[in-house]
Order: sequence, then structure tokens, then C-alpha cells
Amino acid sequence: MMWHSKFISDFKFVFLENERYKLIIEGLFVTLEITLFAVLIGIALGTVVASIRSTYDKNIESLKKRKNLGYYILSVCNVICKIYLTVIRGTPTVVQLLIAYFIVFATSNNDVQIAVFAFGINSGAYVAEIIRAGIMAVPEGQFEAGRSLGFNYLQTMFHIIIPQMVKNVLPALCNEFIVLIKETSIAGYIGITDLTKAGDLIRGRTFSAFLPLFGVAAIYLLLVLVLTYLVGKLERRLRANER
Repeated sequence: MMWHSKFISDFKFVFLENERYKLIIEGLFVTLEITLFAVLIGIALGTVVASIRSTYDKNIESLKKRKNLGYYILSVCNVICKIYLTVIRGTPTVVQLLIAYFIVFATSNNDVQIAVFAFGINSGAYVAEIIRAGIMAVPEGQFEAGRSLGFNYLQTMFHIIIPQMVKNVLPALCNEFIVLIKETSIAGYIGITDLTKAGDLIRGRTFSAFLPLFGVAAIYLLLVLVLTYLVGKLERRLRANER
């Protein structure tokens, strides 16, 4: 029972003394706040980028023949989207976060909003490719069916393509949410007391690394397990609806 007593004693010292457990709770809420709003930004931005990219891929041949104003506008937007995807997916997230904090928003004092922006921009690049893949996976016959019903391209996308695409990409989007939760652990680089930073602060104050860091890791693991279970349940429900 010696190890058991020592563990309880260390636990009380690390987390309960001076109410240091409150740092963990506050850090957890900050992590969830950043993740939630970053996901919303990522979905909004990713949807726009995916729509431009998929529209360009599906209509470029017909637009080339006309070479009207729409062709040039769509081509420029597609190039901008490709540059955005290349830069964001080709550079580390922590570097993007530091650029946002020290350069883009150097005069801002709201660290959480900066982190939300940086992670949202980063997530948008990956969400865009997920959604674009979902749109491109919808059979071409569905577009033709929309046109036969008298829909234009936008109406076909809204009424026929997007509902099918959402069903296909929803599990992948949920997995992106899981990945983003873990990525926010670098928010401490700009002084935000998120879950990881809270554990590190407790480590620095108690000079004990084992319990604070493993405790933080256990919380992340628990969050991922819960979300993974929910994603799995969602996938099973979607497969059941297909039958």
C-alpha cells in the first residue's frame, strides 16, 4: 500500500493544494473554446474554397470555350485557393500561429481570438479538400439530373449535390475536429493557458512532471475517445440510413 499512499499524497499536493486543479479546468474550457470556433471558421472557409475548386474542375472545359468574364474570375479565384492550400498545408501550424500573433495581429491583446483565427485558417485548408473530395465523388449523373429538372448549377449544388456530399464527408469532418483538439496544444506558444499550458504551469510550480503531464494526456485521450465513439456512432447511423 506504500505506492498507493504516495500516489494519493502526490495527487493532493499537485492538484488540490492551492486549488491548482482549477488551472486544468480553466485550460480545458479554453481548449474547447478555441477548437469549437476554429472548426466553425474552418468549415465556413473550407466550404467556400471547396466550392470554387470543384466548380472550376467541373466546368473549366465549357468555360474555356466561352472565355467570358466568369471564366477569368473563376480562374483567378482558383489560383488564389490553390496558393492558400499549398501555403497552409505546406507550413507547420506552430509557425502559422506565431506569424498570426507576432506579425498579423501584433497590436491585439486578445490571444484566444488570435489562436481561433490561426487554427481556423489552418483547419480550413484541410476541410476544403475534404469537402471538395466529397463533391467530386458525387456521380456526374446527379448534375445531369439537376439540369434535366430545370435547375441551374447553383440550384443543382444546393438541392442535390450538397445533401449527398454532407453524408459522405461528415465523418471526415468530425475526425478533423478531433485532430484540431490535439493541435491546439501548441496555443501555449503565444501565452494562452490552455490544457497543455495549465499542466506545464503546475509542473513548474510543484517541480513534479509525472502527474500534471500524464493527467493532461489522460484528459486529451478521454476527449478523443468520446469523440471517436460519437463519430463511429454517426457513421453507423449514416450506413443504416443508406440501406
